[in-house]
Amino acid sequence: MKHILSVLVENKSGVLSRVTGMISRRGFNIESLTVAPTEDETLSRMTIIVEADEVGFEQITKQLHKLVSVFKISDLTEADAIERELILFKVLATPERRHEIIEIANVFRAKVVDVGKNTLTVEATGTPSKLDAMEDLFRGYGIRQLTRTGKIAMSRGAHDHDL
Repeated sequence: MKHILSVLVENKSGVLSRVTGMISRRGFNIESLTVAPTEDETLSRMTIIVEADEVGFEQITKQLHKLVSVFKISDLTEADAIERELILFKVLATPERRHEIIEIANVFRAKVVDVGKNTLTVEATGTPSKLDAMEDLFRGYGIRQLTRTGKIAMSRGAHDHDL
């Protein structure tokens, strides 16, 4: 089963390496990882997606709690959480087909962020299924380049999982 962890850690060098090393040493693959500072500049939030059974997941969380630089771990797998990814598409766009690509972007509430001689770069955020659907449509025009962030997640409203 895929598990979504939100891990609050010290915002200092070496922490990312210790956390990812601990997970990989136990034989688990990190499917997605995002890290960024929080509203408190001394803390960073790591969103980690890992495939593990219940026993493996429990092992990961117990070992994370032992790391000095880890302050809080929230399991957002079953929680009422907001999940998003960001994607950038550079799509082949001849002048006569640009309007079609722009219309697809508008349908998905994406935006064109760069116009080249023969390409359009489109930025979109959303659920993985939304971004996969956009990718399928843009493949018909020719995707020149694609980059995608990992998933980020946060608990909704009153479900406060954080410090």
